[in-house]
Amino acid sequence: MAGKASKKGGKTGGRGRWSKLLRRRWVQRTGVLVLVVLVGMPATFTLLYTVLPVPATPLMVARLFEGEGWSHDWVPREEISPSLGFAVIAAEDNLFCAHNGFDFESLQMAWREWQAGEGARGASTISMQTAKNLYLLPVRSLLRKGVEAYLTVYLEILLSKQRILEIYLNIAEWAPGVYGAEAAARHHFGKSAAQLTEREAALLAAVLPNPRRWSASQPTNYIAGRASTLQRRIHQLGPLLDCAR
Repeated sequence: MAGKASKKGGKTGGRGRWSKLLRRRWVQRTGVLVLVVLVGMPATFTLLYTVLPVPATPLMVARLFEGEGWSHDWVPREEISPSLGFAVIAAEDNLFCAHNGFDFESLQMAWREWQAGEGARGASTISMQTAKNLYLLPVRSLLRKGVEAYLTVYLEILLSKQRILEIYLNIAEWAPGVYGAEAAARHHFGKSAAQLTEREAALLAAVLPNPRRWSASQPTNYIAGRASTLQRRIHQLGPLLDCAR
């Protein structure tokens, strides 16, 4: 009887060790898969976008399924008026050429205001907005902001400032169903992005906080005034625009 019990115990112990081994292998494989998703995919796609145009973004696809159109024509940086890059930096991120993806002072101010219950304050840099537009849906949450920050690191490490700005200008939403500088210029002003004047570029940059509500071609008094402010700011930024020249 003791011998039989010993054999049963041996079999049970063997099954237990085998089960632990299987679990360990599953955990290891899951860890590798998570690592590939979290590290490999962002790195791979970002590296591809160092040379390839961005064909689509999650936002474009989502808007299309919502019944909106899709007007998007990628053009190289050389075919976009420099005035648009200057105006976007003046509107969205004055320190874009100088920082490493994050404006920590603005982020700290936004965090303090949020803790005080004063509502969300825009503190995203152009790099962060590019990461969001490139890879994420426009869902507001702290988790999404964390993922956005994580992806921003990849953009800043793997892409030049010029390339980040080029991608941003080519995928930003400028009206319902209108994405990128070329489509925006043709939609609002009936011309190519290369032909945009300083005033037109400032109007396009002025509507970026809410391009679904405001129109660059039919500006409200507020947008017209904001565009004038941006034009003045462009001439004040000086060397802070060097990466967009």
